[in-house]
Amino acid sequence: MKGNEILWESSIDEIKKGYIERAEEFTCIFCNSSFEKGRIFKREEDFYDAKKITEIHIKEVHNSSLGYLLNMNSDFTGISEIHRELIKLMAQGFSDKEIATKLGIAQSTIRNHRFKLREKEKQARLFLAVMELLSDTASKEINVLDKEVITDPHKTATTLDDRYNITDKEREVTIKAYMDETNALKSYPAKEKKKIIVLGEIVKNFSTGRTYTEKEINRVLKRIFEDYATIRRALIEYGFIDRSNDCTKYWVKE
Repeated sequence: MKGNEILWESSIDEIKKGYIERAEEFTCIFCNSSFEKGRIFKREEDFYDAKKITEIHIKEVHNSSLGYLLNMNSDFTGISEIHRELIKLMAQGFSDKEIATKLGIAQSTIRNHRFKLREKEKQARLFLAVMELLSDTASKEINVLDKEVITDPHKTATTLDDRYNITDKEREVTIKAYMDETNALKSYPAKEKKKIIVLGEIVKNFSTGRTYTEKEINRVLKRIFEDYATIRRALIEYGFIDRSNDCTKYWVKE
């Protein structure tokens, strides 16, 4: 997992596709999986080039770009729960009458939600234009301070508030203060911002797309900090790692 995740740097077109194209590869913006250009990928009995296998990956692993975005924390997307369900049903081709029946609301309410979504869309377009004009006028991005850069939060964060207002300098200083040369914790921070920073470093010890047992999670965390149970709970609490209801399976959230 990268501190400055690829999703936040992608264009709208790239987000819609779910991947970015680089000189030598196609990279999924949701999990950073890469597929090398010029290579042929076999899947079951079929063969695909890098672009096609990337598209298949996004559809099968992430349930399409739309599916992934709709499942993101509403703090990032600004989409309410009712609008999320409405968009999902619209995308499946249901009529307003069918959607009203499924959601248990009046058909006139669907019309009101359509109006609100349209207004939100117009506001979003104007806001993006304003931010691009500001960037051009000021000759720097909004997150660039005089001597520091505000870093982006991990996209699976369970909440989004001032605790994530962290600069690259704060991250660097905190990691140096709390982690040794082996990336083990010297001590566990009390302040929320510093917790988020060190947890972001700790989760790098785990691979995305892999399922771990609790024993495997504990084995890795024991090398990092003696109170591994606290770290394990914090990784889940802050949205770095998820687990099954019976606590037998753990994985890095994507």
